[in-house]
Amino acid sequence: MSEATRLEAIETKLSHLESSLQHLGAVVMRQQREIELLVAHNRALKEQIQSLEGGGASAAGFEKPPHY
Repeated sequence: MSEATRLEAIETKLSHLESSLQHLGAVVMRQQREIELLVAHNRALKEQIQSLEGGGASAAGFEKPPHY
């Protein structure tokens, strides 16, 4: 294998590796955005559950006053 052929093979492999790295970086960024969105939804759902379990002001608003 000549020096030029060897160099060309290395450059080709490097090009493929750079392309794969860019693709993987894009996938990781997309997954991070999805994780952040899911965490926000999870947090909102936990807050809703806590407010329903705690019987906060929203539950007290539906009760009749004692004089009725």
